[in-house]
Amino acid sequence: MATPSKNIEGFYKQKKNTASKSKSSNSTKHAAATSGSNIAQPPALVSRGGSLDLGADDTGEEEQVLRQFDMNMAFGPCIGMTRLDRWERAQRLGLNPPKEIQSILNRGEVKPQSLFDGRV
Repeated sequence: MATPSKNIEGFYKQKKNTASKSKSSNSTKHAAATSGSNIAQPPALVSRGGSLDLGADDTGEEEQVLRQFDMNMAFGPCIGMTRLDRWERAQRLGLNPPKEIQSILNRGEVKPQSLFDGRV
């Protein structure tokens, strides 16, 4: 078995910067980035109709349930297919999607596209 080299410091060319930074300078940088800073903030999401898409204020309870279904990756990806197609695929694969989703989608009162349709 080889013995460790006694001159290991010569092996590593980089040296650690031993200058200590004050904790207050780090905390003020983070605080400036979160409140009252001049850093440009990304614009709010805009839906296809041109109105701000700020969440689920204008959606019903059924749409909320369907959005949870869209977000649940246990039933496979939802890009490029309707919600009903995704539910049927999950059923064929034995993933046991909720029957409530199928009944909501069969009524036809909600959007058939997933939450991510046209956004990704």
